[in-house]
Amino acid sequence: MPGHTFIIAPDTPGLGDRMDKFLATSLPDLSRSRLQALVKEGAVLLNGRATKPGHLLAAGDRIELTIPEDKPSHAQAEDLPLSILHEDDDLCVLNKASGMVVHPAAGNPDGTLVNALLHRFGALSSIGGVTRPGIVHRLDKETSGCLVVARNDFTHEGLTRQFAGRETTKIYLAVVQGVPPIKSDSIKTHLGRNPANRLQMAVVPENAGKYAHTDYQVICLTGGNSLVRCTLHTGRTHQIRVHLKHLGHPLLGDETYSRPARQTARVPRLMLHAWQLGFTHPRSNQLLHFTAPIPPEFEGFLPPGGL
Repeated sequence: MPGHTFIIAPDTPGLGDRMDKFLATSLPDLSRSRLQALVKEGAVLLNGRATKPGHLLAAGDRIELTIPEDKPSHAQAEDLPLSILHEDDDLCVLNKASGMVVHPAAGNPDGTLVNALLHRFGALSSIGGVTRPGIVHRLDKETSGCLVVARNDFTHEGLTRQFAGRETTKIYLAVVQGVPPIKSDSIKTHLGRNPANRLQMAVVPENAGKYAHTDYQVICLTGGNSLVRCTLHTGRTHQIRVHLKHLGHPLLGDETYSRPARQTARVPRLMLHAWQLGFTHPRSNQLLHFTAPIPPEFEGFLPPGGL
């Protein structure tokens, strides 16, 4: 396996830079996203220890990079149904089904969206690693709706920059328990792991989590519950689910943050749908906007005439 070693001297260009920036400048054949992934995988050692992409380099630092040999994805192609909204040589936008896991992980080695995509396209971008090829962003297992996948590294990097820079449009539909007293508002908090339950995220103090911003608007009331449109300005784990619970109105069917058996409306799934997604195509620079059909489980909560 090829490797590189760098010793940071007081006159080394890049002294004080982030680790990933220094490596991207020193190794132009490797993209910054690929180098960040190598750091996270432990292929980069700083003074003999694992490090982070954002580490600021100081004089005397020793960087050792080992580039693993290329290997095929651990995920295997499977002929599974997909609902494609758009595809071209660079990317694919699809309507993910509720109940489908996005990529293989412990407990879900197959039957995932990645398995289905490998069957359809054969190869995807490599930046996500061997178990997450092509995956730029994710949806929870029980969340349905719009998701974009990169078919090559150029597209993956371009889409990643847009998601990180909050340059995408992400609009969700959610059905919540009860009726929020304020019909349209912004929720701005910090989210972090719930110290009392590691399976949950929670609203935490500013110094204990990441900034999260959701705009919401109540669209329709049905049987004492509400259909809510949510616009995401950040993309934190479980953001909508935690923010609406923080308001006192958890999502219907959310087994992680509520007790569905005690909710007034019984639903067969988590009532969250990634309805609309907009971004700029990394190669053509064309502004694209997609809408995923509203699932039938939402029909009883829609206004007369639909949306």
